[in-house]
Amino acid sequence: MNIRSLTRGDGVVIGAAVLLFIASFLDFYSATGLDLPSVWDTDVYRLALPTIFLLGFIAAGLIIAARFQPETRKLAGLPLAAWGTVLAVAAAWSSLWSLITSPSGADLGAGCIIAFLATLALAGVAVAGAKIPALAGPLVPEAKPVAPAPYGAQPQPGTGYGYPGGQQPQPYGSTPQPVPPYGGTPTPAPAPQDQAPAPAGDFTPFWFAVPVARPLFPEDGSPAPIAELAPGTWYLAVDQRGPATLIAQTQDGRRGVLNDTSGIQRG
Repeated sequence: MNIRSLTRGDGVVIGAAVLLFIASFLDFYSATGLDLPSVWDTDVYRLALPTIFLLGFIAAGLIIAARFQPETRKLAGLPLAAWGTVLAVAAAWSSLWSLITSPSGADLGAGCIIAFLATLALAGVAVAGAKIPALAGPLVPEAKPVAPAPYGAQPQPGTGYGYPGGQQPQPYGSTPQPVPPYGGTPTPAPAPQDQAPAPAGDFTPFWFAVPVARPLFPEDGSPAPIAELAPGTWYLAVDQRGPATLIAQTQDGRRGVLNDTSGIQRG
């Protein structure tokens, strides 16, 4: 299980499931002078527990589980993410009806309102999360390696040999400063030439399409591909490893390594 496969949208799904769990212990409806139970009392609320809360929990579990399973893994002919999306929409629909059809003489409780907001967020991310770049980005960003200085560049202050006060190493190929004779005046060293700044290590995500079908491999280096990128579909490049390797993300949020980036079309 690679937590780096999770996206920000998956973080919203997990947060919505936690919020839904908390709402299940709050008053679903309230009435003056009555102490109504939580939704776990099925004798009072009947189908509210299975159609709203349990469906929401199962939907969140399927959506998250789909991130760690290959795309070929299906349940009754449908991918796990598709089942999660259907159940999330069903939970939001049931929660909406619980707001509309509240019993006469009873007010909406905190549990009912929070459950609707949680299932609405869950369904929204399940349906459109992979199409929104802000939600499609990785939940845990990878640490950016420090870009090496150009060949022969001067070291940065505070990082040289023997800092503080130590002697700094000379660039390869430079002429060392001659040692003056005893009692003589040292010759000033020539001013160093301006060096080119180090290349920036930032990466801007972009959409791309592949010319032919290409495999997407796990980030942990496993040889078995987790998905296949198909022509005619846009994918999101979220990071870069080396000059010709991308960390790509599929439409359903699955992340992996694309080793062959030749001929890709940027969006």
